[in-house]
Amino acid sequence: MKEIANKVGGLDVHRDTVVACTRVREPDGMVTLSKETFNTTRKGLEDLARFLVDAGVSTVVMEATGVYWKPVYYALEGLFPQLWLCNAQHVKNVPGRKTDLSDAEWLADVAAHGMVRPSFVPPPEIRELC
Repeated sequence: MKEIANKVGGLDVHRDTVVACTRVREPDGMVTLSKETFNTTRKGLEDLARFLVDAGVSTVVMEATGVYWKPVYYALEGLFPQLWLCNAQHVKNVPGRKTDLSDAEWLADVAAHGMVRPSFVPPPEIRELC
């Protein structure tokens, strides 16, 4: 399958933690994966942003249920050309996905191949009205 993005981050968001995986295709064609878990505290989200920026990702895809995505999304908003919130129903129940680390890697992989689409998140100006 054709790759549409060379540098992608996948985030599996939970109440207390965010599991991140960066998937970067190197110039020689090799794919490098890097995985790390971060707290959802202010410092943890700053560390997450630094992890993704240092990897040079251009697309960040996150999966979350409920409202746990909001602080993560807002902390990363504006730092990357593409920041996507994906519906968990669209990427769940894939055979072999057993851990949060593998979920984050799966998200990065499907995003790199254009197999997932973002959900609508209102822009900041609209969110401020509520």
